[in-house]
Amino acid sequence: MRDHVIAVDVGTGSARAGVFDQAGALLARCERPILLYRPRDDRGEHDSEEIWAASCGAVRDALAESGIDAARIAAMAFDATCSLVLRGADGTQLPLTQTASHRFDTIAWLDHRATAEADECSRTGHKAVLHSGEVMSPEMEIPKLMWLKRHRPDLWQRAGLFLDLADFLTWKATGSPARSRCTLTAKWTYMAQSDNGWQRDFLAMVGLEDLTERGGLPDETVPIGAAVGTLSAEAAAAFGLDEGIPVAAGMVDAYAGALGVLGSSGGNDDSLDGQVAIIGGTSSCIIAFAREPRFGRSLWGPYYESVFPEHWLVEAGQSATGGLLNHLLQIHSATADSSVPRHQQVIARILELKAEEGPDFADGINILPDFHGNRSPFADPHMTGVISGLTLDTSFDGLCRLYWRACVAIALGLKQILDTMGQSGYAHERITLTGGHVKNPLLTQLYADVTGCPIVLPDVADAVLLGTAINAATSAGWHPTLFASGTAMRRGGKVIAPDTSAASRYERDYKRFLAMQRHRAELSEM
Repeated sequence: MRDHVIAVDVGTGSARAGVFDQAGALLARCERPILLYRPRDDRGEHDSEEIWAASCGAVRDALAESGIDAARIAAMAFDATCSLVLRGADGTQLPLTQTASHRFDTIAWLDHRATAEADECSRTGHKAVLHSGEVMSPEMEIPKLMWLKRHRPDLWQRAGLFLDLADFLTWKATGSPARSRCTLTAKWTYMAQSDNGWQRDFLAMVGLEDLTERGGLPDETVPIGAAVGTLSAEAAAAFGLDEGIPVAAGMVDAYAGALGVLGSSGGNDDSLDGQVAIIGGTSSCIIAFAREPRFGRSLWGPYYESVFPEHWLVEAGQSATGGLLNHLLQIHSATADSSVPRHQQVIARILELKAEEGPDFADGINILPDFHGNRSPFADPHMTGVISGLTLDTSFDGLCRLYWRACVAIALGLKQILDTMGQSGYAHERITLTGGHVKNPLLTQLYADVTGCPIVLPDVADAVLLGTAINAATSAGWHPTLFASGTAMRRGGKVIAPDTSAASRYERDYKRFLAMQRHRAELSEM
């Protein structure tokens, strides 16, 4: 009986695989590391074959740990970061950089080499850009492809396949070059709501009139919950699975997280209204859905059927959240260590300081957290962070004060984004949080206190993997819709209520936050 599914999630630093049963229980989760090559601060590259090998290894490990026989696996699905994989006409790697051990053929999602090209896209004013918050991000695939054609024409001429990383994984698993509706609508300016999904006039404006032919890009896409094909014999051997099981359309990793926490909402017209999903990790994605398109500057989307059928998705984001906290630990003389135990040590000391000195124990420090640009609400990849109130304190407690105020700044940034989304008609009566931030009690309480909204923490070890498992279950035919699969695989959770006594304190902090933004803008204009 095929009563389990495999979910694979590829992040920035590792590939994770999980085995799920029909009730959504995670029986085993294993991961393998992958290398992010950073030749410059604004660049990041992966080796796609290393990613594939890590994914295969993680699946084998998880299957062994679960004790489930391959004959019980009904389907599998992938989610991944929105990184761009370059392949030749014969399917071989097209490396941007080559070392003795790696062929870096994948431009990572966080790579900002195409900032100038993104600005050029924004200036077109095309409707494709309106569906990207009026400002194209260098993290999207179109600017990266413009950069490739201009700066590496040798690779462009040899290309035969351009693939979002999730689509690369389904291609490797099945041999099918079919593309996911999720990836193409969100990152490639494909409009699924239109009879002609590719906006060829826009592609011509930015010099990519030959993109679809050069990149082997199809005119049609595969919706989430449907299969792109079945597992090939070669891939089955690599995973330790049976040949011929369905492989679902790939997903953007954050969108898989949104499916994991909101997939049980039902499917009625109003079922998703007032609900927001936050997927918090190195960066943060804030995702909401609507039955009709709602536009807003700096809001990526609305994208039609990127996840749920007949729904539009909108995404806002914070470019550096967990990444900012890591950065502060790495550069401070008291630690220079961003390991998980060090984060835990800092968090524990902050809780002690708050108990000893009161909640205003670091009140003199104020931070703007835009150390890697600002996705929302300013849509400015050039923006930089600000720290006000520094002294000569190099002690561990000094680091803790800085870390705490960075957490406050991250929560204040979230409040500003939610207010911006509200102006476009997206309410936030309930916020569901998933990702690495659920392990940080400072952030989870701050999100509730600063926004004044209850925060739901799902009782699931990995909601991104769960969303991918829901996708796999639907492609296996267990249930007729994503909502039905989400309901069947729903897990419980707990609610963190806002501390109403903290409201005035964070209202004051928010006023300071907005004032600092104004002052930064004034300095930039001088």
